[in-house]
Amino acid sequence: MNYILKGHSYADDVVAMLMLFFPNLKYTRVEEIADDGITCLSERTDKGFAAVIFEEGRQRAQSFVPIRFEGKKEEKRALGMSIKQAVESIVSAHIPWGILTGVRPAKFVSVMQGEGMSDEEILKVLKEDYAVSEDKARLAIRVAHSERAVVEGAEPNSVGLYIGIPFCPTRCLYCSFTSYPLKQYSDRVDKYLDALEREMEYVSGAIADKTIESLYIGGGTPTSLNEQQLDRLLEMTARYFKPAKEYTVEAGRPDTITRQKLRSLKQYGVDRISINPQTLNDSTLRLIGREHDTAMFLKAFEMAREEGHNHINTDIILGLPSEGKTEVTYTMEGLKKLFPESITVHTLAVKRASRLKETLENYAMTSAQTMDELIKISADYTADMGMEPYYMYRQKNMVGNFENVGYCKPHCECIYNIQIMEEKQSIWALGAGGSTKLVDPESDRIERIFNVKSVDDYIGRIDEMIDRKCAARDIFKK
Repeated sequence: MNYILKGHSYADDVVAMLMLFFPNLKYTRVEEIADDGITCLSERTDKGFAAVIFEEGRQRAQSFVPIRFEGKKEEKRALGMSIKQAVESIVSAHIPWGILTGVRPAKFVSVMQGEGMSDEEILKVLKEDYAVSEDKARLAIRVAHSERAVVEGAEPNSVGLYIGIPFCPTRCLYCSFTSYPLKQYSDRVDKYLDALEREMEYVSGAIADKTIESLYIGGGTPTSLNEQQLDRLLEMTARYFKPAKEYTVEAGRPDTITRQKLRSLKQYGVDRISINPQTLNDSTLRLIGREHDTAMFLKAFEMAREEGHNHINTDIILGLPSEGKTEVTYTMEGLKKLFPESITVHTLAVKRASRLKETLENYAMTSAQTMDELIKISADYTADMGMEPYYMYRQKNMVGNFENVGYCKPHCECIYNIQIMEEKQSIWALGAGGSTKLVDPESDRIERIFNVKSVDDYIGRIDEMIDRKCAARDIFKK
């Protein structure tokens, strides 16, 4: 699909809006209207934004939205609404989040709450100015209240800490994370931990005067390490960093969990783990490339309880190929019997670097209408289990343009998840693919520091990773 910009340079915003209606296409900026395909012209005038849609070189639709006051936020709102109105006149689509294309809709609401707006005022803005549906607007407001309570309760001098272990037993069909099959990279794990220890040593000094509010070891799958390697990782973490208020480890793949690993996690003070079934339908598990079945998940969950883990999160994914209301209801019924403390409900995202994206034509994908029904099923079940939505985020190319929501029982919110969404606290990220965010709370300025994604590059360039953090920290202090 082609697009033309006139009078402005908001290319990313134009593409983000078009992707809501035309997902999984290649977008090309051009200077002239093409004779074939679809072209969107987005123009900034003295009074507002115009959008014109051409198909096969002929005009099909147009819209104009005035700018009400100065500022980029208002300009982007008018731009988004103009494209939405133009496209919707020729394409039927379900856009529950309206023109909100960002990752953090609850943070958007939190800003308005911070400005003193009431819930009803915010609801009106979301519905009328941003075309958000009533149920999604109310969801964002509920989540924003939960997130603000955690953010405002944090100590002023606190930070978060993320440690990435980018190894997995296999790569799932839908995955695009920085993860490497352990069978192919088994000879690099110890070298990776050597490099990680060097980064730990630097970061521990850099945050020596800080309180660690949350410590999160994710991946990949940290428990894909063998028992000795996992014990080494936990010992290093304990040696370099002070105990955190919250300590989470993703034990996501049931096929990586052993009783000894669960005991090590407990021994080193881990108080939250995630054991993720994704679905309780074995045929789907085989299809998406998981090496566990439902029985293995249930056994891992039972072992974790026996070893004293009293906060277990379970992740599920809605919209997996060949799954509908029957399959999702079956999964939710199974989870309800286990009484997990939290459930994270993901909407399938067709990510650019995933095997699913490469072979999309081989699968029957979930429609937006069905996805809406699946989300309602999961919301009803979590409510029946005494859970509330406490954090939320969105991704590009999500089926139906929906959202991922974390639900939990009272006082079981994951602090790390909330802080990473609200971006009010510095979070130091270690390991391959880690993205550190240093936050200035007074100005809301954020300085990002990226580690390389490749395991081999991380091992070979660890000094550079440390130098990046050192340089950014020095600049940020100025």
